[in-house]
Amino acid sequence: MNRPNAPPTIPLADPAADQAPLVEALAAAADRVIRSGCYILGPEVTAFEHELAAACGVPHAVGVSSGTDALLAMLAAAGVGPGDEVVTSPFSFFATAGAIVRAGSRPVFADVDPATLNLDPAAAIAKLGTRTKAVLVVHIFGRLAPLGALRAACAGRGIALLEDAAQAIGATGADGLRVGTGTRAAALSFFPTKNLGALGDGGAVLTEDAAFAAAIRRLRIHGAERKNHHVDVGGNFRLDALQAALLRVKLPHLPAWTAARRGAAARYRAGLRDTNLVLPPEDPGCVWNQFVVRVSGERRDRLAADLARAGITTEVYYPTPLHLQPALRALGHAPGDLPAAERACAEVLALPLHPSLTDTAIDRVVDCVRQSLAAR
Repeated sequence: MNRPNAPPTIPLADPAADQAPLVEALAAAADRVIRSGCYILGPEVTAFEHELAAACGVPHAVGVSSGTDALLAMLAAAGVGPGDEVVTSPFSFFATAGAIVRAGSRPVFADVDPATLNLDPAAAIAKLGTRTKAVLVVHIFGRLAPLGALRAACAGRGIALLEDAAQAIGATGADGLRVGTGTRAAALSFFPTKNLGALGDGGAVLTEDAAFAAAIRRLRIHGAERKNHHVDVGGNFRLDALQAALLRVKLPHLPAWTAARRGAAARYRAGLRDTNLVLPPEDPGCVWNQFVVRVSGERRDRLAADLARAGITTEVYYPTPLHLQPALRALGHAPGDLPAAERACAEVLALPLHPSLTDTAIDRVVDCVRQSLAAR
């Protein structure tokens, strides 16, 4: 709760504010679904899939129940299973590695690029082996990882190149390619704080491959090719009609929201450029799901505490790299195995960023950051 006469809190994300202008349209969409009597899959989901595919510039989009389930279904459709290895990043949300383990496979972590915090292509290629079935690249914080060298290496070995694009809907790479193009498939998340957020859980798989899309459609309904005829062991990965209808209202606004995020990132960069913070690199194709700075040692925690006292919310994405998570201790990793990712976890701090964030709020964050750094 704010103190009397204290400035308002600046949240890290504010989905309620972002979609406030759409409340009537969202309510009308919900009412339409309620009256339809069709609540799982159905026409709303089909329409959303077509609209999402068009917006993302891919032939096929398949709606599923969450970003995590998008990863699970994508790995299964790529044939990843017991005995296989999947090369991926140690610097991501746990679902990236968790999905690999749940597929019965072994995550093989390659270190990240210290500048972008995306998977280092050379490090990933060095980890490819005879049991590698796929490479799962994470586009961290809305920035596309470079895929050219990995694409060539995977193609030459018959390895599926997959994208964890939960934070990167609409992003483009330096080569001009968009999420879900030039790879086997990409997984999206519609968690409420994502760039395109549902009012609950939701996700999707993007692909250029019609057969792959058909496999995802089967897997999301327990591998059923038709009713009571199951050709795969899938799961209950269906997207609710209500979430699809709400996402249909929000999808046309995604370009404007992306532009607002890019504007906010540029204002942060200008305001903090002459501090001793390490700022994220400029990238015209980045969609800025997060704006993450780096500050070494204990100064990161002191800065976060100073901002909290000023009513500014921050977050550490991520405090522990995946290879050192207790749930994955059986992989046998120890501190020092992946130094770039481990150092990033000790230094990163996400500042508030969302489409409704005003210039005044950004300037207040910048001023508080600068005051905190000057006081140390």
